[in-house]
Amino acid sequence: MPLRFDFVVLGGGVAGLSFALKAAEHGQVAVLTKRSRDECNTHYAQGGIASVLAADDTFESHIEDTLTAGAGLCHRDAVEVTVREGPAAVRELAALGADFARRRGGELELGREGGHSKRRIVHSGDITGREVERVLLSACDDQKNITFFPDTTAIDLVRDRQSSHGQGRVLGAYALTPAGKIETYLGRVTVLATGGAGKVYLYTTNPDVATGDGVAMAYRAGAPIANMEFYQFHPTCLYHPEAKSFLVSEALRGEGGKLRLRSGETFMERYHALGALAPRDVVARAIDAELKRTGDESVFLDMTHLGRTFLMERFPNIYAACKAFNVDMAVQPIPVVPAAHYMCGGVVSDLDGRTGCPGLYAIGEVACTGLHGANRLASNSLLEGLVFGARAARAGAEEAKGGAPSPGGVPDWDAGAAGDSDESVVVSHNWDELRRLMWNYVGIVRTGKRLMRARRRLDLLREEIREYYWRFKVTRDVVELRNIADVAHLVVECATRRKESRGLHCTLDYPERDDHNWLRDTVVSREP
Repeated sequence: MPLRFDFVVLGGGVAGLSFALKAAEHGQVAVLTKRSRDECNTHYAQGGIASVLAADDTFESHIEDTLTAGAGLCHRDAVEVTVREGPAAVRELAALGADFARRRGGELELGREGGHSKRRIVHSGDITGREVERVLLSACDDQKNITFFPDTTAIDLVRDRQSSHGQGRVLGAYALTPAGKIETYLGRVTVLATGGAGKVYLYTTNPDVATGDGVAMAYRAGAPIANMEFYQFHPTCLYHPEAKSFLVSEALRGEGGKLRLRSGETFMERYHALGALAPRDVVARAIDAELKRTGDESVFLDMTHLGRTFLMERFPNIYAACKAFNVDMAVQPIPVVPAAHYMCGGVVSDLDGRTGCPGLYAIGEVACTGLHGANRLASNSLLEGLVFGARAARAGAEEAKGGAPSPGGVPDWDAGAAGDSDESVVVSHNWDELRRLMWNYVGIVRTGKRLMRARRRLDLLREEIREYYWRFKVTRDVVELRNIADVAHLVVECATRRKESRGLHCTLDYPERDDHNWLRDTVVSREP
C-alpha cells in the first residue's frame, strides 16, 4: 500500500528542511534522504549566507552585485525577493539557535567574498553549512508532523494516469528503501529539494549524493528545464591526490588571500579589476588559462601574510584539513585547482517554487528561479534555500487544502521482467566514462566540436544505461547513473544551443557575449 502524506519532500538540505519545518504547521510531511539525514551539499557549504545586515549596506547594492555576477540573465524579481526577504530568514535561523560568528559587542561578524561590494556574509567560521543543517534538523526533530526516511532513493515521480487533459498531476515518488523494496510515497504536494549534480563531472566539490536526481526526474516527467549550460566551477579546491577535491572557501580570498603561479607571480589583476575577488566564473577561467599556458598542475592560494592565529580562528576546518595533507597554510601557499561546484540552471520554477508540472515544486539548487542567471554570486545559495523553502511552504500549504489523489489515479510500480544483474561492471565503467567525457569536453572552456563528440558518446551511453535499467532490478547505483546521464544530456543540449559566451558558458567558437540574440534562458523539455 502507498504511504500517504500531505507533503513529500525529496532532499534534506537547507531548502528541503526549511520547507518541511514550515509545512509541518499545516500537515504531515515526509522527508526522503538518499543517504543519512545530513548528507547533502548544505552540510559541506563553507562560506556563509549573504544578507544585508550591516548599517552601511543596502538591498540595492546586494541586488546589483547579484545582477552583475549573473551576466545579464538574472530575473530581477527573483533577485529582489531573495535579497529583501533574506535578513528575516537569517534572523529566524539565529533565533532557532544557529551559532553565527559575532564580534565582542554581540553584532554579527560579516565576511566578504568575490563579487560582493560589501561585507555581508553571515558565517559560522568555515563550517556554516554544517551549522545550518544542525539547527534545521534539530528544529525538525521537535516537530511531530515530520517523518524522515533516510537511505531512501527516489527513482521517479508518480503521475496521475487518469488526468483527462494536459500535464498529469504529480502525486509523489517511487523510492528504493534500505530493505531493497520499492515503495510509493504519495503527497498532495511533492517537493524537489535534491540539490545539485556535481558528480556529473570527474572533479567536483560535491558529495557523492549530488547526482542531479531532481532535475532528471522532473525532465522525465515533462517539466521544463533551463540554463543547464551554466555550471559553476569553484576556482579553488585543494590539489592533492588524496583530498578528493576538498573545497577551499572563497572567504579566504575575501580575507586577503592572493592567487599566485608557481613562480610566485600574481596573475588575477591581468583578468579583472577586482583581482582575486572577481566573480567565480572569471577566476576559474583565469586559472584554467594559466594552467594551460604554463603546463603546471595547480596554482597557489597564498594566505601566509595573515598569520597563524588569524587563520586558525577564522578557518579552523580548512586549516586542519590542509594540515592533514601536509600543507601548513600559515607558512606555505595552498595548491588549488578548479572543480565543478554549483548548478545555476535546473527545474524551471516560479517565485513560490511551482514548476511546470501540477503538484510539483522545486526549491534550492535543483530549481531555476532566475536568481543566479549565468553565474551565481557567492553565498547566495544558502540564502536561496531559506527564502524559497519558506515561500514554497506557504504556497504548498494552500495547494494541499485540495483533495488527496484518488487511489485509482496512482499507478503501481512496474518491475517488468527485471532480474538480478550479473553485469555490474557496466555501471562502474559507464559511470567513469560519462564523468570523464563531461570533464574533458563540456568543462570550463568548450567548443562546438567537443560538444558534438560529447553528444555522440552520450547518446550511446544513455542507450546502454536505459537497456540496463529495464533489464535488471533497480539499485541506487543504477538510479544515480541513469540520472547523471540525463543531466549530462541536458548540459550538452543547452550548451550546444547557446551560440555565445556568457557567465559560466565559455565557447571558443562564439567568444563574445551577444545580448541581441541570447539575452534569454535556454529552456529544454520533453513530452512526459
